[in-house]
Amino acid sequence: MADSALTELGTLDASSLDDVKDREELRQRHEVLLQELRVALPGVQVLLAFLLTAPFADGFDRLDPFGRDLFGVAMMSALFAVVLLMCPAVFHRVGERTARVLRLTWGIRMVVGGLLMLAVSLTSAVWCISRFAFGSSNAQWIPAGAAVLFLVFWVVLPRWVLRNESAEDDSPMP
Repeated sequence: MADSALTELGTLDASSLDDVKDREELRQRHEVLLQELRVALPGVQVLLAFLLTAPFADGFDRLDPFGRDLFGVAMMSALFAVVLLMCPAVFHRVGERTARVLRLTWGIRMVVGGLLMLAVSLTSAVWCISRFAFGSSNAQWIPAGAAVLFLVFWVVLPRWVLRNESAEDDSPMP
């Protein structure tokens, strides 16, 4: 396949690719997705491991009922994040080998869901810890800041950069 055709394919949505005709493009995109997971998944697994051991630590029993609820949200959303982030690898091994578009499309959806669950887990864990460390009255500002960081750097900035990049690509050359 020519480089120009590959570049053109690289800009297409996965659902518009063909399982047979675009086999190499789909294979390459799936490999990139799995590489991204090799970066994100270990951190989420470590977070879950810490959350699973926290109830056995001294001082955990001093959490009030709301703190325990926040801890439960943090732990369960970290568990969901691990499960969702592992899905593309599972789909790759268990899924129908010729359903490349479906595997890639669902893999991307699972990664997005896993990252959303990671943001929920980190925000609720930070909230739980900040309530414990700083008291209930000051604690809401720290997780609010964390939520803003996730929103800005994981949603707003990528969309803004992509929109500006595509606007530059569409502008006439001087």
